[in-house]
Amino acid sequence: MSLPTIQYVARPGIIDLGWGHPEPSCLPVEAWAVATEAALRKYGWQSMTYGYANGPAPLVEWLAERLGRIDGRAPVPPEIFVTAGASQALELVSGVLAAPGSAVVVDVPTYHIALRILRDRGVELLPAPADEQGIDPEGLAELLQRLGSRVSFVYLVPTHANPTGRSLPEARRRQLVSVAARASVPIVEDDTYRELSFVEGTTPDSLWSRAEDGVVRLGSFSKTVGPGLRLGWLTGPPAFVERLAARGFVDSGGGVNHTTAMAMAEFGASGEYDRHLRAIRDVYGHRRDVLAGAVRPLDPAFAVPDGGWFLWLTLPVPAAALLPEAERLGVSFLPGSHFYATPGGGERRARLAFSMLDGELLEEGARRLVEALASL
Repeated sequence: MSLPTIQYVARPGIIDLGWGHPEPSCLPVEAWAVATEAALRKYGWQSMTYGYANGPAPLVEWLAERLGRIDGRAPVPPEIFVTAGASQALELVSGVLAAPGSAVVVDVPTYHIALRILRDRGVELLPAPADEQGIDPEGLAELLQRLGSRVSFVYLVPTHANPTGRSLPEARRRQLVSVAARASVPIVEDDTYRELSFVEGTTPDSLWSRAEDGVVRLGSFSKTVGPGLRLGWLTGPPAFVERLAARGFVDSGGGVNHTTAMAMAEFGASGEYDRHLRAIRDVYGHRRDVLAGAVRPLDPAFAVPDGGWFLWLTLPVPAAALLPEAERLGVSFLPGSHFYATPGGGERRARLAFSMLDGELLEEGARRLVEALASL
């Protein structure tokens, strides 16, 4: 029996709209090989030894400059920590901020794997007061006041969110930062989809860029370059970054994923990252349009997101009833209940991913979904 090589497992005969994975042709294999060779030749042995705890200077400096262009302010190097992706960053950050038995307030709905990571910490997950625009700052203020010191932090994906694709409105961003600061509760901002915007000028500034302190923002190259890199970064207060860099596993192994980080620095500085990003935005934007047009019969009123990888639908029947009929007809999706911290949420919701499949498969998958609904 051969061992698997990748996470994705295809099911014969099923058009699976549940996988939030990149289009294989959008993975820059050849350009990455060039960047890796260039980094090895440029930095020699320094690219393969133990790295600096916070992350290697070439990548940290490139990140600082880039974030200054695409966000509300540029971080200084002491505010940056290179990670092995956003999920590892959340694991690391929650290990510092949250003790077992404490509470973490999460957006409703929110990234389902983040809920699993946080549950692994032994924390209590509490849904934030929210509506179709996202977390309600006034309701959150009341919740934090009532819970007091029980709350370790607030977690949300405010920009092109998974699963909804929505971005928290500007006014709520300002209010949310203010509410958390008054309550002395940190915010952990998952900013994974910031650079996957399909409409120029629609990506709001991060919560982190608006806060003097108290926000830790997680970023990743998984969606923009490739998840196999296992490379990301975070920005946060210098004192918090120092705490991360002083952890035992960092002291033992040096900077996280150092050799890949050096290659990413070269990939970015060469201009190849920008060229690649323009190309994949075109691909994913087109696929969003194709799937959005094809699934309108399922939910005529759903909002088409400005970025990300997902459509978030309200169904006329429970997702649990639609899914087996859909799979009988050869299409699948993720039921909305996966994205809620408490039972009973999202029963008539569905997340459809458009990133991995071409237009023809997306249209056929949507047709089968519509047929499955009609048969119910």
